[in-house]
Amino acid sequence: MAADVPKSGAGPEPPRRTRAGFAERAHRQAVPEVGLCPATINHAVSVLAAFYDHHLQSGQGPLVSPVPPQSRDGRRLEAHHNPLEPFRLHRRGAYRQKQVDREPRAVPDDVVEDLFNSLGCHRNRALFAMFLSSGARAAEMLGMTIGDVHPGAGRIYVQTKGLGGEKEACPASPEAFAWLALHLGELAQDGHRPAPDEPVWWTLRGPTRPLTYTALRAVLNRINARIGANITLHDLRHTLCLRLIEDPAITLVDAQQVMRHRRITTTSTYLRPRIDEVITKVHEHYTRPKPPPQPLTGWTYDPDDLADVFGNH
Repeated sequence: MAADVPKSGAGPEPPRRTRAGFAERAHRQAVPEVGLCPATINHAVSVLAAFYDHHLQSGQGPLVSPVPPQSRDGRRLEAHHNPLEPFRLHRRGAYRQKQVDREPRAVPDDVVEDLFNSLGCHRNRALFAMFLSSGARAAEMLGMTIGDVHPGAGRIYVQTKGLGGEKEACPASPEAFAWLALHLGELAQDGHRPAPDEPVWWTLRGPTRPLTYTALRAVLNRINARIGANITLHDLRHTLCLRLIEDPAITLVDAQQVMRHRRITTTSTYLRPRIDEVITKVHEHYTRPKPPPQPLTGWTYDPDDLADVFGNH
Protein backbone atom coordinates (compact mmCIF):
# COMPACT_ATOMS: atom_id res chain seq x y z
CA MET A 1 0.00 0.00 0.00
CA ALA A 2 2.50 2.61 1.13
CA ALA A 3 5.12 1.28 -1.29
CA ASP A 4 3.08 2.63 -4.20
CA VAL A 5 3.48 6.22 -3.02
CA PRO A 6 6.09 8.00 -5.19
CA LYS A 7 9.17 9.18 -3.37
CA SER A 8 9.83 12.88 -3.77
CA GLY A 9 13.34 13.66 -4.98
CA ALA A 10 14.14 10.03 -5.75
CA GLY A 11 17.78 9.14 -6.14
CA PRO A 12 20.79 9.19 -3.85
CA GLU A 13 21.64 12.37 -2.04
CA PRO A 14 24.81 14.03 -3.39
CA PRO A 15 27.80 13.57 -1.10
CA ARG A 16 28.65 16.25 1.38
CA ARG A 17 31.95 18.05 1.55
CA THR A 18 34.94 15.81 2.11
CA ARG A 19 35.78 16.80 5.66
CA ALA A 20 36.49 14.56 8.64
CA GLY A 21 33.28 13.40 10.30
CA PHE A 22 31.11 15.55 8.05
CA ALA A 23 31.98 13.41 5.03
CA GLU A 24 31.50 10.08 6.78
CA ARG A 25 27.97 10.96 7.90
CA ALA A 26 27.12 12.31 4.48
CA HIS A 27 28.42 9.15 2.81
CA ARG A 28 26.15 7.00 4.94
CA GLN A 29 23.18 9.19 4.10
CA ALA A 30 23.95 9.04 0.39
CA VAL A 31 23.91 5.23 0.13
CA PRO A 32 21.07 4.34 -2.27
CA GLU A 33 18.38 2.11 -0.81
CA VAL A 34 16.22 -0.49 -2.49
CA GLY A 35 12.67 0.84 -2.61
CA LEU A 36 11.44 3.50 -0.22
CA CYS A 37 13.17 4.40 3.01
CA PRO A 38 11.36 3.69 6.32
CA ALA A 39 10.68 7.39 6.97
CA THR A 40 8.89 7.76 3.62
CA ILE A 41 6.76 4.67 4.24
CA ASN A 42 5.81 5.80 7.76
CA HIS A 43 4.92 9.25 6.46
CA ALA A 44 2.70 7.76 3.76
CA VAL A 45 0.96 5.53 6.31
CA SER A 46 0.36 8.52 8.60
CA VAL A 47 -1.10 10.57 5.75
CA LEU A 48 -3.44 7.75 4.73
CA ALA A 49 -4.53 7.18 8.33
CA ALA A 50 -5.24 10.89 8.86
CA PHE A 51 -7.17 11.09 5.58
CA TYR A 52 -9.49 8.22 6.45
CA ASP A 53 -9.85 9.32 10.09
CA HIS A 54 -11.04 12.72 8.89
CA HIS A 55 -13.74 11.15 6.72
CA LEU A 56 -14.75 8.75 9.48
CA GLN A 57 -15.25 11.64 11.91
CA SER A 58 -17.14 13.78 9.40
CA GLY A 59 -19.29 10.90 8.16
CA GLN A 60 -18.42 11.55 4.52
CA GLY A 61 -16.49 9.46 2.07
CA PRO A 62 -15.03 6.02 2.91
CA LEU A 63 -16.08 4.48 6.19
CA VAL A 64 -13.33 1.87 6.50
CA SER A 65 -9.69 2.78 6.87
CA PRO A 66 -7.07 0.50 5.28
CA VAL A 67 -4.67 1.43 8.09
CA PRO A 68 -5.31 -0.56 11.28
CA PRO A 69 -5.44 1.58 14.46
CA GLN A 70 -2.40 1.51 16.71
CA SER A 71 -4.49 0.81 19.82
CA ARG A 72 -7.16 -1.83 20.32
CA ASP A 73 -9.87 0.69 21.18
CA GLY A 74 -9.01 2.82 18.15
CA ARG A 75 -7.84 5.83 20.17
CA ARG A 76 -4.56 7.62 19.71
CA LEU A 77 -1.70 6.26 21.78
CA GLU A 78 -0.78 8.34 24.82
CA ALA A 79 -3.74 10.64 24.17
CA HIS A 80 -3.91 11.53 27.88
CA HIS A 81 -0.23 11.25 28.70
CA ASN A 82 0.98 12.68 31.99
CA PRO A 83 3.81 15.10 31.12
CA LEU A 84 5.53 14.30 34.42
CA GLU A 85 5.98 10.65 33.43
CA PRO A 86 8.06 9.15 30.61
CA PHE A 87 6.39 7.70 27.54
CA ARG A 88 5.83 3.96 27.63
CA LEU A 89 7.10 1.69 24.90
CA HIS A 90 4.41 0.37 22.57
CA ARG A 91 4.39 -2.19 19.83
CA ARG A 92 4.94 -0.73 16.40
CA GLY A 93 1.71 -0.39 14.41
CA ALA A 94 0.86 -2.28 11.24
CA TYR A 95 2.83 -1.24 8.16
CA ARG A 96 5.09 0.91 10.34
CA GLN A 97 8.79 0.57 9.68
CA LYS A 98 11.57 0.73 12.22
CA GLN A 99 13.59 3.91 11.91
CA VAL A 100 17.13 4.36 13.15
CA ASP A 101 17.96 7.33 15.35
CA ARG A 102 19.79 9.83 13.17
CA GLU A 103 22.41 11.97 14.81
CA PRO A 104 22.22 15.76 14.37
CA ARG A 105 24.02 16.94 11.24
CA ALA A 106 26.28 19.75 12.37
CA VAL A 107 28.23 21.74 9.80
CA PRO A 108 31.97 22.07 10.60
CA ASP A 109 33.33 25.54 11.20
CA ASP A 110 35.52 25.50 8.10
CA VAL A 111 32.53 24.61 5.90
CA VAL A 112 30.50 27.41 7.50
CA GLU A 113 33.37 29.77 6.75
CA ASP A 114 33.39 28.64 3.11
CA LEU A 115 29.64 29.19 2.96
CA PHE A 116 29.88 32.78 4.18
CA ASN A 117 32.85 33.51 1.93
CA SER A 118 30.79 32.43 -1.08
CA LEU A 119 27.91 34.81 -0.30
CA GLY A 120 27.86 37.72 -2.69
CA CYS A 121 25.16 40.05 -1.34
CA HIS A 122 24.11 41.59 1.96
CA ARG A 123 20.73 39.86 1.91
CA ASN A 124 22.24 36.38 1.84
CA ARG A 125 24.79 37.29 4.52
CA ALA A 126 22.03 38.58 6.78
CA LEU A 127 19.81 35.60 6.01
CA PHE A 128 22.34 32.88 6.81
CA ALA A 129 23.69 34.78 9.81
CA MET A 130 20.13 34.87 11.14
CA PHE A 131 19.70 31.14 10.52
CA LEU A 132 22.94 30.27 12.29
CA SER A 133 22.41 32.55 15.31
CA SER A 134 18.66 32.20 15.91
CA GLY A 135 17.96 28.56 15.09
CA ALA A 136 14.78 29.56 13.26
CA ARG A 137 13.22 27.17 10.78
CA ALA A 138 12.89 28.13 7.13
CA ALA A 139 9.15 28.83 7.30
CA GLU A 140 9.62 30.86 10.46
CA MET A 141 12.41 32.94 8.96
CA LEU A 142 10.57 33.66 5.72
CA GLY A 143 7.41 34.56 7.65
CA MET A 144 9.11 37.36 9.60
CA THR A 145 8.00 40.95 9.12
CA ILE A 146 9.88 44.20 9.65
CA GLY A 147 8.05 44.67 12.94
CA ASP A 148 9.45 41.34 14.19
CA VAL A 149 13.05 42.61 14.08
CA HIS A 150 14.30 44.24 17.29
CA PRO A 151 18.04 44.92 16.94
CA GLY A 152 18.17 46.98 20.14
CA ALA A 153 16.98 43.99 22.16
CA GLY A 154 19.06 41.54 20.12
CA ARG A 155 16.07 39.41 19.22
CA ILE A 156 13.64 38.56 16.47
CA TYR A 157 10.10 37.21 16.69
CA VAL A 158 9.01 34.20 14.67
CA GLN A 159 5.71 32.40 14.36
CA THR A 160 6.41 28.96 15.80
CA LYS A 161 4.45 25.99 14.57
CA GLY A 162 1.82 24.63 16.89
CA LEU A 163 1.10 27.85 18.80
CA GLY A 164 -1.89 29.07 16.81
CA GLY A 165 -0.15 32.08 15.30
CA GLU A 166 1.56 33.23 18.49
CA LYS A 167 5.10 34.54 18.00
CA GLU A 168 8.12 33.69 20.12
CA ALA A 169 11.37 35.57 20.64
CA CYS A 170 14.65 34.23 19.27
CA PRO A 171 18.16 35.61 19.80
CA ALA A 172 20.18 36.87 16.86
CA SER A 173 23.80 37.93 16.58
CA PRO A 174 24.88 41.57 16.15
CA GLU A 175 26.50 40.62 12.83
CA ALA A 176 23.15 39.40 11.53
CA PHE A 177 21.48 42.71 12.40
CA ALA A 178 24.36 44.63 10.79
CA TRP A 179 24.04 42.70 7.52
CA LEU A 180 20.27 43.14 7.64
CA ALA A 181 20.64 46.90 8.02
CA LEU A 182 22.87 46.98 4.94
CA HIS A 183 20.34 44.91 2.99
CA LEU A 184 17.44 47.17 3.96
CA GLY A 185 19.58 50.17 3.03
CA GLU A 186 20.08 48.75 -0.45
CA LEU A 187 16.33 48.21 -0.78
CA ALA A 188 15.73 51.82 0.25
CA GLN A 189 18.17 53.03 -2.40
CA ASP A 190 16.16 51.08 -4.97
CA GLY A 191 13.00 52.83 -3.79
CA HIS A 192 11.51 49.98 -1.75
CA ARG A 193 10.93 50.58 1.96
CA PRO A 194 9.01 47.67 3.52
CA ALA A 195 6.30 48.60 6.00
CA PRO A 196 6.32 47.12 9.53
CA ASP A 197 3.77 44.50 8.49
CA GLU A 198 5.63 43.51 5.29
CA PRO A 199 8.18 40.68 4.96
CA VAL A 200 11.84 41.17 5.80
CA TRP A 201 13.27 39.14 2.93
CA TRP A 202 12.80 40.14 -0.72
CA THR A 203 14.07 38.97 -4.08
CA LEU A 204 16.97 40.75 -5.75
CA ARG A 205 16.21 40.03 -9.41
CA GLY A 206 13.25 41.13 -11.46
CA PRO A 207 10.30 42.83 -9.78
CA THR A 208 10.71 43.08 -6.02
CA ARG A 209 8.59 40.43 -4.32
CA PRO A 210 8.78 38.45 -1.05
CA LEU A 211 11.37 35.68 -0.95
CA THR A 212 9.81 32.21 -1.14
CA TYR A 213 11.07 28.87 0.10
CA THR A 214 11.69 27.69 -3.47
CA ALA A 215 13.87 30.71 -4.18
CA LEU A 216 15.75 30.22 -0.90
CA ARG A 217 16.41 26.58 -1.75
CA ALA A 218 17.73 27.67 -5.15
CA VAL A 219 20.13 30.09 -3.43
CA LEU A 220 21.42 27.34 -1.14
CA ASN A 221 21.74 24.87 -4.02
CA ARG A 222 23.94 27.31 -5.93
CA ILE A 223 26.09 27.80 -2.84
CA ASN A 224 26.45 24.04 -2.36
CA ALA A 225 27.48 23.62 -5.99
CA ARG A 226 30.03 26.40 -5.60
CA ILE A 227 31.74 25.09 -2.45
CA GLY A 228 31.16 21.37 -3.08
CA ALA A 229 28.91 20.80 -0.06
CA ASN A 230 25.38 19.55 0.58
CA ILE A 231 24.21 21.76 3.42
CA THR A 232 20.52 22.00 4.22
CA LEU A 233 18.79 24.83 6.02
CA HIS A 234 17.99 22.55 8.95
CA ASP A 235 21.69 21.68 9.28
CA LEU A 236 22.27 25.25 10.43
CA ARG A 237 19.71 24.73 13.20
CA HIS A 238 21.50 21.56 14.30
CA THR A 239 24.80 23.43 14.23
CA LEU A 240 23.54 26.17 16.53
CA CYS A 241 22.12 23.69 19.05
CA LEU A 242 25.37 21.73 19.20
CA ARG A 243 27.34 24.94 19.68
CA LEU A 244 25.09 25.91 22.57
CA ILE A 245 25.38 22.46 24.15
CA GLU A 246 29.18 22.60 23.98
CA ASP A 247 29.29 25.99 25.73
CA PRO A 248 29.73 25.36 29.49
CA ALA A 249 28.09 28.71 30.29
CA ILE A 250 24.79 27.67 28.65
CA THR A 251 22.58 25.11 30.34
CA LEU A 252 20.47 22.48 28.65
CA VAL A 253 17.32 24.41 29.57
CA ASP A 254 18.77 27.53 27.94
CA ALA A 255 19.41 25.59 24.74
CA GLN A 256 15.87 24.20 24.86
CA GLN A 257 14.49 27.73 25.12
CA VAL A 258 16.54 28.96 22.17
CA MET A 259 15.60 25.99 19.99
CA ARG A 260 11.98 26.16 21.23
CA HIS A 261 11.73 22.43 21.80
CA ARG A 262 8.54 21.34 23.50
CA ARG A 263 10.26 18.63 25.53
CA ILE A 264 13.67 18.65 27.17
CA THR A 265 14.22 15.11 25.89
CA THR A 266 14.37 16.49 22.35
CA THR A 267 17.20 18.82 23.32
CA SER A 268 18.98 16.08 25.28
CA THR A 269 19.48 14.10 22.06
CA TYR A 270 22.20 16.62 21.21
CA LEU A 271 24.13 15.50 24.30
CA ARG A 272 24.97 12.18 22.69
CA PRO A 273 28.61 12.31 21.55
CA ARG A 274 29.19 12.10 17.83
CA ILE A 275 31.15 9.09 16.64
CA ASP A 276 33.78 11.16 14.82
CA GLU A 277 34.52 13.13 18.01
CA VAL A 278 34.71 9.93 20.06
CA ILE A 279 37.13 8.34 17.59
CA THR A 280 39.31 11.45 17.63
CA LYS A 281 39.45 11.50 21.43
CA VAL A 282 40.23 7.77 21.66
CA HIS A 283 42.95 8.16 19.03
CA GLU A 284 44.47 10.98 21.07
CA HIS A 285 44.31 8.73 24.13
CA TYR A 286 46.30 5.99 22.39
CA THR A 287 48.86 8.33 20.85
CA ARG A 288 49.39 10.50 23.91
CA PRO A 289 52.86 9.86 25.40
CA LYS A 290 52.95 8.49 28.89
CA PRO A 291 53.89 11.05 31.52
CA PRO A 292 57.33 10.51 33.07
CA PRO A 293 57.32 9.07 36.59
CA GLN A 294 57.30 11.78 39.19
CA PRO A 295 59.70 11.59 42.14
CA LEU A 296 58.16 11.01 45.52
CA THR A 297 57.65 14.22 47.38
CA GLY A 298 56.39 14.99 50.84
CA TRP A 299 57.75 13.92 54.17
CA THR A 300 61.27 12.45 54.62
CA TYR A 301 62.98 10.45 57.34
CA ASP A 302 64.79 12.25 60.07
CA PRO A 303 68.58 11.98 59.52
CA ASP A 304 69.18 11.02 63.18
CA ASP A 305 66.70 8.15 62.92
CA LEU A 306 68.40 6.89 59.76
CA ALA A 307 71.73 7.06 61.51
CA ASP A 308 70.41 4.97 64.41
CA VAL A 309 68.95 2.37 62.04
CA PHE A 310 72.07 1.95 59.92
CA GLY A 311 74.48 2.19 62.86
CA ASN A 312 76.28 5.33 61.87
CA HIS A 313 76.39 6.57 65.48
